[in-house]
Amino acid sequence: MKIDPHWKLILRDYLAKESCKNLIDFINNEYQTNTVYPPENELFSAFSMTSFNQVSVVIIGQDPYHGPGQAHGLAFSVPNNITLLPSLLNIYKEIESDLGIEKDFTNGNLTSWANQGVLLLNSVLTVRTDTPGSHVGHGWEEFTDHVIKKISDQREHVVFMLWGNYAKNKGSVIDRSRHLVLETSHPSPLGAYRGFNGCKHFSQTNNYLQQHNKTPIKW
Repeated sequence: MKIDPHWKLILRDYLAKESCKNLIDFINNEYQTNTVYPPENELFSAFSMTSFNQVSVVIIGQDPYHGPGQAHGLAFSVPNNITLLPSLLNIYKEIESDLGIEKDFTNGNLTSWANQGVLLLNSVLTVRTDTPGSHVGHGWEEFTDHVIKKISDQREHVVFMLWGNYAKNKGSVIDRSRHLVLETSHPSPLGAYRGFNGCKHFSQTNNYLQQHNKTPIKW
């Protein structure tokens, strides 16, 4: 896996597994035979932009956007000049409501979050074009569980945002006595009204980070 060297060191026990080799074979074949997002050179963008020692917040998505040009390796984020998808639109609206700040709804690139220590991690890192969930059940889940558990075990006072049932299921490997876990519904239009709207996760995150002498995130 062409992953950041420090992350590779942290994940070395997983990378030696047969299941990892099977995942690599599957993904290599998918990129060769289908249109897959994100582009292969951006597959591990979340890890190259946010080092292990920098992680202070983890936001967990499901799988990447499945339309052309939308996914670039950061959960919920879109590249410059790409229209915000509905989930990200609701995330921005919640930030405005929660923090009283004005967001730029023409810019959905969340690289600035990643650079501040927000790991934007999809549970499944790849998807076939126009086929959401197409790479579910092929091994990514074990990989991302391993990532989350390493952060839980080796880092202190990290905020985990679990939005929707898929993300909440990843919470079983998090030590909640060491970290803050915030759970609510998914920000998509189908789920935002069930709890995401008004959840105030962004202010809660910054308050927690400040309480533990960490730098709050500029959302």
